[in-house]
Amino acid sequence: MKKPHKNTITYIEPGSIADEMGVVPGDILLSINFREINDIFDYHFLIKDNFIEILIEKATGEEWLLDIEKEDYEDIGMVFENGLMDDAKHCTNKCKFCFIDQLPKNMRKSLYFKDDDARLSFLQGNYITLTNMDEATFDRIIYYKFSPINISVHTTNMQQRAFMMDNPEAVFLFDYIDRLAKANIEMNFQIVLVKGLNDGSYLEKSISDLAEYIPYAKSLSIVPVGLTKYREGLYPIERFTKENARDIIGTVKKWQQSLRKTHDTRFVYAADEFYLLAGRDLPAYEDYQDFPQFENGVGMLAYFLKGAETAIRKPRLAKAIPDVTIVTSVAASEYMKSLCSEISLGFGVDIDICVVENKFFGENITTAGLLTGQDIIETLKKQKYHKKILIPKDALKKDEDIFLDDVTLADMQAQLKAEIIPTPNDGGAFVKEILG
Repeated sequence: MKKPHKNTITYIEPGSIADEMGVVPGDILLSINFREINDIFDYHFLIKDNFIEILIEKATGEEWLLDIEKEDYEDIGMVFENGLMDDAKHCTNKCKFCFIDQLPKNMRKSLYFKDDDARLSFLQGNYITLTNMDEATFDRIIYYKFSPINISVHTTNMQQRAFMMDNPEAVFLFDYIDRLAKANIEMNFQIVLVKGLNDGSYLEKSISDLAEYIPYAKSLSIVPVGLTKYREGLYPIERFTKENARDIIGTVKKWQQSLRKTHDTRFVYAADEFYLLAGRDLPAYEDYQDFPQFENGVGMLAYFLKGAETAIRKPRLAKAIPDVTIVTSVAASEYMKSLCSEISLGFGVDIDICVVENKFFGENITTAGLLTGQDIIETLKKQKYHKKILIPKDALKKDEDIFLDDVTLADMQAQLKAEIIPTPNDGGAFVKEILG
């Protein structure tokens, strides 16, 4: 069987330029403007112009040279077998807080791969440490002006950073950041906060140091370390307490107030988990500005609730609404109960809330995106549930209806004999799915 080429096309966007030109899944992209495509960096750079020539190899072996006229930076509608059009760069750090090191054995192989690839940072919003990048790759970032780049900082005390990441190369962080800023490349930063390692005075210094890079530094998220029950033999780490969370929120708020006066940006944001742990109200929707760290769990709940409240207030025709069961995680359960109570009272629909504790990873893991299929099934079987069940879409693999424990959506539907509907982290879509 012929091995797929790294530039094999697997999907064509309907109505796209590629679709109109007769390109189909299974075709291979050979070149753009007679230049070889080494990876996705090359691809995005080469398709940006108004006039391009692409060379396609058809399944028959025939080659087509296609002349394309389009808008600047307009995509041509091709999706490839390998999203990077190259192998992903493996992470060589041995971070004391690495989540992948805390996974149980015998999960699917892809879950154990540690990537640290700048191309995934640009394409998917992944965070990179800048410790696993060769000079040629870094030069290409500068040359292609790919922006923003998402960087895992953790601390700006370089000796402590090297200790936390168990990598002496970690001390060169500012060499890279300086060069990115000089090239006018925007950066988003994250700090995975670990009790006793990079909080307190370390956190204060980190926020201060990184704020110096504004306006090229667009945002900084402070997220709590995830601790599963599979930490035997790993570096000892304690959970944050309610009091710790309140101190962290206080630090973030102080810097937000200061930076708004000096730079007209809040810049630094605490993850939703800290507010839930602290028992403090979430910041207002407007406080997140343009939600620069949304995918990092910063502002997700405020965004969801705002969308839900807007959707609830839209006028609707009176009609029968089927009863529904809502699956939620421990972290957001109180907010979900309050929201669903409002929907239930306002529209006469019976809504059951199923709060799923994470038995698979342990009680310290409370977010929806890490819920497993088996935990959801077992929890639902212990209570009454309706024939329509909404689950968090984030718990499924991005491109496949499968949970982290390899339970599929079809498996769940078969066991529960119910309609299972994955809903995105969008309050408007959530309400629409309930009310129709």
